[in-house]
Amino acid sequence: MKLGDGVEQALHSVAMLAGLTDGGVLSAAALAEFHGVSTSYLLKHLQALSGAGILETFPGPKGGYRLAKPASGITMLDVVLAVEGPAPAFRCSEIRQRGPNPVPGRFFDKPCNISSAMLRAERVYRAELAKTTIADLIDELTALDDGSIAARGCAFVAIHERKTSREAQSKG
Repeated sequence: MKLGDGVEQALHSVAMLAGLTDGGVLSAAALAEFHGVSTSYLLKHLQALSGAGILETFPGPKGGYRLAKPASGITMLDVVLAVEGPAPAFRCSEIRQRGPNPVPGRFFDKPCNISSAMLRAERVYRAELAKTTIADLIDELTALDDGSIAARGCAFVAIHERKTSREAQSKG
């Protein structure tokens, strides 16, 4: 199974947004710059994440994105489904019923056994993704990091994080 590049970009972006301060946002351009990806391509996925209720969007020149809920409440499956959609990765088109020398229809009363096996595998795959939250990923990375990865991210966020106008007004 091959997932699109958008899934990787979305997962990394959501993980990065989990490190923002209260009221902080990052622009799509900043997220794209940090990850070395196309802003327009990433923007499409950020919009999908917003539509799925994973991200909050703040429009305008000082706007950007932040998590709509805690990182502990967002699973890898949530992100994958937001980007790739809910349809199964394997789609059976019943090619077993095509071609020369057709067999009687009674052989096709039950779903294709190949399709059934693929859907069982996808259920397991999705169950595994549903077990892992963005907070879990951050905890795993923190355990492996000697401080270098955190320092890189913190330095970037310190320069690019914006406060939403709502937050800035309440502090001013």
